Amino acid sequence: MSTKPDTRFPTGYGRRVLAEVDSTNAEAARIAKTLAGPEWILALNQTASRGRRGRTWSFPKGNFAATLVLHPLETPDIVALRSFTASLALFETFVAIGVQPQALALKWPNDVLLNGGKVAGILLESIGAGAQVAHLAIGIGVNLVDAPSVDQVEARALRPVSLLSETGVSIDPEEFLGLLAAHYARLETQFITYGFAPIREAWLARAAKLGDVITARTMNSETTGTFETVDAQGNLVLKTSKSRVAIAAADVFF
Repeated sequence: MSTKPDTRFPTGYGRRVLAEVDSTNAEAARIAKTLAGPEWILALNQTASRGRRGRTWSFPKGNFAATLVLHPLETPDIVALRSFTASLALFETFVAIGVQPQALALKWPNDVLLNGGKVAGILLESIGAGAQVAHLAIGIGVNLVDAPSVDQVEARALRPVSLLSETGVSIDPEEFLGLLAAHYARLETQFITYGFAPIREAWLARAAKLGDVITARTMNSETTGTFETVDAQGNLVLKTSKSRVAIAAADVFF
């Protein structure tokens, strides 16, 4: 484990860098109870990367895989809204390293797009049983140098892209972590102080396909409609020919 100091790292946040691990979210689950405060875990290599619903997440060397472990105090429905906070932190980090804002967009519920392709994804997992979330793991994967091929993703999914191939920008994962941690810490403070409303407003200003017709697919159904908004509970709101539908969790296609 590296103990290389990072002067930009936000006060109060721990930082550990692992040469190799199965997945940073799995490591978060193992160590959460031992942590005195929020902690970032960065893996330079992951042997069992995964995304939402247990899907495999490709991890070429040089890409970014990290998890932030938090001890939230809110109810689970509020805790889950931190996916929007993490999305905004990623957006700001990309802009900070030279990516043009107009090239970026945020795809509900937890992806970041670059030139229309998926460059980053977020996976939230609660740690601990019971009604209260004992710890929250916010897993973040970013294609810094390479992206999976199209045949490695599910049908209808957006093409994967990398930061390097799309922009020519090259950044070390540890440097990226320092910037991301700083942006996230500021937004986390905003979230705790002012609630979801300012985060929601900022997220919607950067939302992909807002006002366009999109499709949301759950485990049991598929809904196509106009992407009207994200409501105060973080639900995707679609306007269909029959009604307005609020969707709590789904895969989105457009």
